[in-house]
Amino acid sequence: MSDEEVEQWLGRLLHLGVLASAALALIGGVVYLYRYGSTTVRYARFRGVPEGLDSVHGIVAGALALRSRWVIQLGLLLLIATPILRVALALLAFARQRDRTYVLITSLVLGLLLYSLLIAGKV
Repeated sequence: MSDEEVEQWLGRLLHLGVLASAALALIGGVVYLYRYGSTTVRYARFRGVPEGLDSVHGIVAGALALRSRWVIQLGLLLLIATPILRVALALLAFARQRDRTYVLITSLVLGLLLYSLLIAGKV
């Protein structure tokens, strides 16, 4: 693959990721407003985050069950995952081109992204 082809692939990935994310969030938002848009909000009691909306597994399970808040959250997760996937695909492209310098730099960036998302928040 040439550098231009790699750029085209990565650009398409970002474009499709953002479009899919926006579509999920929009669909979830419309369904949420249809179901709960006319309800009165009660601020006397704080309810917090519903169970299952605070983990990736719970979000995917809730979205598959077509629960509106979970579909919105899945759209946001997809939006966060899109640039991370772009870095991972760039790593594969650089490895295929045997460009050791960029493989090293991209590996470091991907490692830092994954560390900050998966480990740093739990410490």
